[in-house]
Amino acid sequence: MRLSNSGDAARLETPRLELRPLELADAEQTQRLFPKWEIVKFLASRVPWPYPDDGALSYYRDDALPAMARGEEWHWSLRLKSDPREHIGVVSLMKAENNNRGFWLGLRWQRQGLMTEAVEVVTDYWFDELDFSVLRAPKAVLNTASRRISEKTGMRVVAVEERDYVSGRFPSEIWETTADEWRAHRSNSR
Repeated sequence: MRLSNSGDAARLETPRLELRPLELADAEQTQRLFPKWEIVKFLASRVPWPYPDDGALSYYRDDALPAMARGEEWHWSLRLKSDPREHIGVVSLMKAENNNRGFWLGLRWQRQGLMTEAVEVVTDYWFDELDFSVLRAPKAVLNTASRRISEKTGMRVVAVEERDYVSGRFPSEIWETTADEWRAHRSNSR
């Protein structure tokens, strides 16, 4: 569900979450939550490790927010409706080839279905608001939790390749859904 527009990224919501367009002020909370091995080990190798003390601020200021301003990426902080002052993770959409969606969630909020909720609403946004015809998301084969989200949301594997992650080089799957497949999945899951 779309709530309001903030620049080019809309504020979104799910039954349990508010998704707010990323702001530089979010960097402080990200810096506390993000640099955990369990969170970063299957992220792209461009994520520095050990994570620097100013890693979130630098990334938001120099990469994410400028990409949002250019209309190339859309990033949201995730906040529980029960406590919207604190953000608990981030979900992102990108125009990059074979890498259109990424996310991370703080450890204490994992395994509660929260990221599946966030993925559903941003995938709706990708197809319905941004009008793209296909969404692809790479996953390390070893990243079973992330792969499960793709399975639950009706995606399918279309390619296998090697990719570099923070924890090393691993077989990676490219998961895909088209606009038509996504809309059929959403109508069947309601």
